[in-house]
Amino acid sequence: IHKIAKAVAAAHTFFVGNPDHMEMRQNLEYYQMMAGVKESDFTDLEAKPHMGEFRLGVKFYTEEQPALEEYFVADAECRALCEGPYDYEGYNYLEYNADLVQAITDHYVQVLSCKQSCVTELASQPGQGKPVEDFLPSHFNYLQFAYYNSGSYEKAIECAKTYLLFFPSDEVMNQNLAYYTAVLGEGLAAPIGPREVRGGRGRSGCQAPSQALRRLPRGPEQALTASLPRVERETAARISEEIGNLMKEIETLVEEKTKESVDVSSFVREGGPLLYEGLSVTMNSRQLNGSQRVVVDGVISEDECRELQKLTNEAASAGDGYRGKTSPHTPSETFYGVTVLKALKLGQEGKVPMRSARLYYNVTEKVRRLAESYFRLDSPLYFSYSHLVCRTAIEDKQADRTDSSHAVHVDNCILNAEAMVCVKEPPAYTFRDYSAILYLNGDFEGGAFYFTKLDATTVTAVSVGAGRQSGRTRPWRSRGAERGPCLSEPAWPTCSPALTQEERVQADDLVKMLFSTEEVDLSEVKGPEAAPPATAGVPGQGVDGKDEL
Repeated sequence: IHKIAKAVAAAHTFFVGNPDHMEMRQNLEYYQMMAGVKESDFTDLEAKPHMGEFRLGVKFYTEEQPALEEYFVADAECRALCEGPYDYEGYNYLEYNADLVQAITDHYVQVLSCKQSCVTELASQPGQGKPVEDFLPSHFNYLQFAYYNSGSYEKAIECAKTYLLFFPSDEVMNQNLAYYTAVLGEGLAAPIGPREVRGGRGRSGCQAPSQALRRLPRGPEQALTASLPRVERETAARISEEIGNLMKEIETLVEEKTKESVDVSSFVREGGPLLYEGLSVTMNSRQLNGSQRVVVDGVISEDECRELQKLTNEAASAGDGYRGKTSPHTPSETFYGVTVLKALKLGQEGKVPMRSARLYYNVTEKVRRLAESYFRLDSPLYFSYSHLVCRTAIEDKQADRTDSSHAVHVDNCILNAEAMVCVKEPPAYTFRDYSAILYLNGDFEGGAFYFTKLDATTVTAVSVGAGRQSGRTRPWRSRGAERGPCLSEPAWPTCSPALTQEERVQADDLVKMLFSTEEVDLSEVKGPEAAPPATAGVPGQGVDGKDEL
């Protein structure tokens, strides 16, 4: 009925809640290419008001105050809904048998548990497995910085002190508070207190849920006997014991949720074995001034690099993997690409050597296994996307060039360099847990690889060369190719099997069909024979965007 804007909004709303729905992803990609469709049309029709304001606050600090106001409105609504009748969870009421005291106790515990869960509920977004970490405190973090930028030091001190109610030992915030106090003057700053967050610190929204639970009465005399003197002592003791057990269970759940909210990077144990002969770690996370970073040499030999270069020249097409855009990142370079499935099909048709196509497939598997082993992952990785790409400098567009081949970004979240945060939300491909680039040549000018920190300015340069692989989950950029072609094989593994790229599944099936009489053997893909494995002694041994690089 030609209501494109409403169709786009409806599709975007569905995709936010179902990020693994491939058909809806394709629909959105189609809408993005349609004439007349604006970026503002991609709206979430079911977005929670407080969450929408929070997202604006991350992007525009001045919007954080409305986000905070909306948060407390939503918090009050959530807590009010907890006061309803007892929820028997399906047909459990048929078997439920309790006296008056136990029924009251069960209802009280359920209401308390429900109210405690409001903190997690309000920090959750559709389609995301985990809530936003430190959601409420982050409002005051952004606000203190916003007020600092606007010169409102009184309000900046107020918000900084409120934030410190949650994290008293936060070094950065204490430094900020000291600075604001020095600028405003000790006499004016001292009387300024923290905001009273909906009733003060005693409210569970301003403290860890387990702290609120610990203040509940535990003993029979405290819990029941004092308020219900007519209840028999044995009954009171039994019910009090049940309350204690329930409190312990709730505390355990809270602790597990708290552990889940910690960044996955803190659990990664770097420095695992490299699995294949001839590989060596050239730079690790410590040398690259970050975490979850590595540069490995000798991943494939120079002969194999040349064979993959030849395959790229024969099979790659302009704009492949970039929605047909030949210069997706910069007008100074042209991008060509070919996927594993396309290369295998061309090999099956005899248009390219099947040996080269199979080598391409085996190399991607090697990259994946190398990431699993080096980062010592407990679960396997799966391909969300992989590509063989060639970026070539356009000779007449290199004069006075200052842009990068790829600006500073993170592959699986939206980087806010000013706030030094990276938010995992669409349109970023949040499921791309790791990224890797295997370079196939070094005979070109420019094209250096840079690791950066969250500020997008602190950099560590990495020169590129044939057979060198970089792996990371952190910010990076690539210097523009100034002369000649730069060939590489980027891959984005994911920890979720449900998010495996459909084309990769087809490629796996095709390989099994074509080589059914022999196992796909990665031992055929070896690095140079000269260097022995170099995992021992390596320091450090012992968490949508674009389809393109």
